[in-house]
Amino acid sequence: MDILEAVILGILQGATEFLPISSSGHLVLVPWWLGWDDPPLLFDVVVHLGTLVAVLAYFWRDWLTLLRAGWTALRTRSMKEPDARLLALLVLGTIPAALVGMLLEDYFESSLSEPPLVAGLLLVTAALLVLAERWHTGTKPLSEMTVRDAMTVGLMQALAILPGISRSGSTIAAGIGRGLSRPSAARFSFLLATPIIVGAGLKQTLDVLIGDEVVGSDMTLPLVLGFAAALIVGYGCIWFLMRLLQRRRLYGFAVYCAVFGTLSLLVALLS
Repeated sequence: MDILEAVILGILQGATEFLPISSSGHLVLVPWWLGWDDPPLLFDVVVHLGTLVAVLAYFWRDWLTLLRAGWTALRTRSMKEPDARLLALLVLGTIPAALVGMLLEDYFESSLSEPPLVAGLLLVTAALLVLAERWHTGTKPLSEMTVRDAMTVGLMQALAILPGISRSGSTIAAGIGRGLSRPSAARFSFLLATPIIVGAGLKQTLDVLIGDEVVGSDMTLPLVLGFAAALIVGYGCIWFLMRLLQRRRLYGFAVYCAVFGTLSLLVALLS
């Protein structure tokens, strides 16, 4: 892996992990378009760590407040505090994706990572974004979120195990569909992403430790640059999307997914 490839893949990971355009889809299709080999597993671990640092850096105050509220709820055995209730909803919403990831992730990655399938699933992401905007009628804040809302968003996050289905896109769409305001849906989506990114990173780290992949010393600079690119771009994309959704809709991302997915599908079928 050369430096340019590492930087481009780091940028892709940082941007597509949080923008509703599917990180898994882009990490399949872009190297396919460019004729690149799959990057080393260690590189995947490092760029995922970059996106984890990005989301924690942006939402560290939120998580500190949530964890304090959760500790207080455990001591007092009371869920009256809104932040404690939000933490419980995040735990509930994480369960579907955690179960699906543990049981089926390897199968889906090996069986459904062919470019035509991934390109087709990008079109599904585009449809989800459009439908969410067409159905959007509410401005509900996170303080009014229900268990049914959290489980619906969690189930959509589990669906994003399919390469080409955007995790952020499907969860934000589900939140909007349940009547949340766009900023509230995005905030819940990003908070919900944190434990999933942690879990995926731990699994990949374990795979590296028990595997026999050999990474030479010439990978040091690409790893550092890939991590930095994923962190910086990831943080910037969270900042951008949180502000964008205060006044704009998701149609632009739907158009992008539809165009990129259609082009990739046509090229894959013709070739």
